[in-house]
Amino acid sequence: MAKQIPFELVLEKAYQYKDEMTRFLRDMIAIPSESCDEKLVVLCIKKEMEKVGFDKVEIDPMGNILGYIGHGPHLIAMDAHIDTVGIGNIKNWTFDPYQGMENDEIIGGRGASDQEGGMASMVYAGKIIKDLGLEDQYTLLVTGTVQEEDCDGLCWQYIIEQSNIRPEFVISTEPTDCQIYRGQRGRMEIRVDVQGISCHGSAPERGDNAIFKMGPILNELQQLSGNLGNDDFLGKGTLTVSEIFFTSPSRCAVADSCAVSIDRRLTWGETWEGALDEIRALPSVQAAKAVVSMYDYSRPSYTGLVYPTECYFPTWKVEEDHITVKTLSKAYQGLFKKQPVVDKWTFSTNGVSIMGRHGIPVIGFGPGKEPEAHAPNEKTWKDHLVTCAAMYAAVPLAYLEELEK
Repeated sequence: MAKQIPFELVLEKAYQYKDEMTRFLRDMIAIPSESCDEKLVVLCIKKEMEKVGFDKVEIDPMGNILGYIGHGPHLIAMDAHIDTVGIGNIKNWTFDPYQGMENDEIIGGRGASDQEGGMASMVYAGKIIKDLGLEDQYTLLVTGTVQEEDCDGLCWQYIIEQSNIRPEFVISTEPTDCQIYRGQRGRMEIRVDVQGISCHGSAPERGDNAIFKMGPILNELQQLSGNLGNDDFLGKGTLTVSEIFFTSPSRCAVADSCAVSIDRRLTWGETWEGALDEIRALPSVQAAKAVVSMYDYSRPSYTGLVYPTECYFPTWKVEEDHITVKTLSKAYQGLFKKQPVVDKWTFSTNGVSIMGRHGIPVIGFGPGKEPEAHAPNEKTWKDHLVTCAAMYAAVPLAYLEELEK
């Protein structure tokens, strides 16, 4: 029988560690950690995990950090990617993105919401679990994963496929505004290539302008974007042209190639094959003999490891009555005496591999708000860190209670 969850003690401990979580988050923010350059922030996290008493801490060959608490038979995982995007135009920031800022309510800096705040709450949830002796019946795995901003889910492809780690479920600590999120649209990265023939710009009729040939394709892509699939929960599929490239001998010549990148978000029921085929079927694509393909990703991690994959990130969701939704709802109600909000992410998470590729249930609950992600003056809320630390400490026992029903 699962231990009774000491909700009041868990919440009391979470508030007790508010200052420590704040300090730890600011330590992480101070270390630039863009994708493939996470080594120093991983070492910072390792030090903190060891300090608070994790039973085992290791760094895998890809560079992900894995911290374990407990030795029970049920493996439960919680994940935060610990890479960040860059800072963009520094003129859009009102404070230093890495020195950050702090007042009584918020913490600012790159990674505050997306998503080093989740790591701060997870590590101190581990300390709460150790303090209260709650870990006998399960093993908790806390992961700090790399390269998510570059290639979401690649880290968990490696963890599942190469390290043979398969938790019973995973909590993603991506920002949810302390709500429960149970799904997201998938995505894929598509490229359309058009070829032309260059000539001198003074006599363009001698060549075949690839940029002009791309024009009708762009118009039809825009029309296609308004006619994609829809799901009552996850919403519409979307399509946007995100980049354009060309080659030309000079500014005084006709362009001999043109290509565009497409960010395609896939709702429930849409497939990567269908997304490619609907572009290939466009009259302008066929007229231009354009080549439609999916990008691949093969950038080395900071350890030098290369784990190539295609740039397809599957759609996923768990149902409203799934045990993970019930588990987090139980923990939330026990801690805060009210019903949680259940919703979904607009953006993509590591769930694309955990649930989308490998069928391991994922549920979201994290500090910070989704609109803060990738934005200047990124921030999170200190009370969110407390709320999430309490939730992460209570969830494993709530899960065991649900299993016993």
